[in-house]
Amino acid sequence: MNDADQNGTTDTTQAISSPEPSQQRVLGTPLGKQRTKVLLLGSGELGKEVTIELMRLGAWVCAADSYAGAPAAQVAHEYRVLDMADPKQLNALFDEINPDIVVPEVEAIATQELASAAQRGIQVVPSAGIATICMDRERLRVLAHEKLGLPTTPYLFAGSFEELEAGAQEVGFPCVVKPIMSSSGHGQSVVRSADQLADAWHEAQVGRRAAAEGGISRVIVEALVPLEHELTVLTISSSAGVVTCMPIGQRQESGDYRESWQPEQIDPQILTTASEIARQAVVGMVSEAQSHGEHGWGVFGVELFVLTDGTVLFNEVSPRPHDTGMVTMMSQRLSEFALHARAILGLPVTQGHTSLSIPDGSVAASHAIVVEGDGEAVFENVAEALSQSDTDLRIFGKPAVHGHRRMAVALAIGNGADDARARAALVADSLDIKVNAPSAE
Repeated sequence: MNDADQNGTTDTTQAISSPEPSQQRVLGTPLGKQRTKVLLLGSGELGKEVTIELMRLGAWVCAADSYAGAPAAQVAHEYRVLDMADPKQLNALFDEINPDIVVPEVEAIATQELASAAQRGIQVVPSAGIATICMDRERLRVLAHEKLGLPTTPYLFAGSFEELEAGAQEVGFPCVVKPIMSSSGHGQSVVRSADQLADAWHEAQVGRRAAAEGGISRVIVEALVPLEHELTVLTISSSAGVVTCMPIGQRQESGDYRESWQPEQIDPQILTTASEIARQAVVGMVSEAQSHGEHGWGVFGVELFVLTDGTVLFNEVSPRPHDTGMVTMMSQRLSEFALHARAILGLPVTQGHTSLSIPDGSVAASHAIVVEGDGEAVFENVAEALSQSDTDLRIFGKPAVHGHRRMAVALAIGNGADDARARAALVADSLDIKVNAPSAE
């Protein structure tokens, strides 16, 4: 199928047969003897929405995280608190819950246990192999560029400071240095001259996720390209094949998402190219999963660069719903969370399921609400913030903030991206957020 749909995307669904009746999940009896049990590893704001969508379809959900009171834990049937990076604790959790499906929602997981779970017949989302590849920038870049032939920035890998020096000279300045096992800008540096490389190497070692575990992290050094736009293309692999949502525009600060909007309003050919690159990336990863007997089902957040000359480059993939995709709670009939739930339960997701639900010519936007302080965040003046039509708010319910933390997201629809972004920002700015210091006990 290659016909353009009403949203301007191309239906590139790959024909994959639906599960056999014996493979289809039992749904609708979460408290009964026959139930589909889903274990969520990571229970933040994205996991909360996934939990709600899974429960709407009749699945039983246990939400696990490293701290009590995580957002998804507040709505799931049961919750557990543990160090998910500890293989013994994670394996014990698998033994206790005996889930049908394991859904990793964070990076800090003992990935070797995911492989063991898959070998035991547990469905890992999207697959144990994909989860491992997407956590490792080196393996992901090799797969995307060297195996699948996707366009990327010039890059090299380095396992020592001396190799970093040589790699930076070959890639050229300015360049970006990132630890291969990290995310959200942790441990990342922009290097404009050779005398900044030592600091970049140090930051990659101490600023990365899991730095406390010790050891030396390999890094990727890549050219700093003339960036015009960053895009997220939500790509869904299901029993019906691989399809894409309309590309999402975004704005980041220090590697963290601050705003997103859908649909992005740039050259249609660029959007078509972006969607095709995203589809190719996910088809490649799903093929890897299926070659090892796994489904590869779920939502993938494919991150892309658009350069000033219109070139589109593959950057990274999140093998789960993406934070920039929170805008789909306003823009699409089925949000990325609903699509994720359907896909991982074996239900078909076609191009029609990804369609926009906003009026033609309008744009939806999301605005992350980041709170600073130390204590419990209390939201006031919500009535004023939501007084305008076509606006919405999601308060995540995180128990506390220490330093700065994303605590909510504002949503809005407007006449174009600028209007939608301004309306979402107005919702956020209208809130009166107080942080109450913890009481002494």
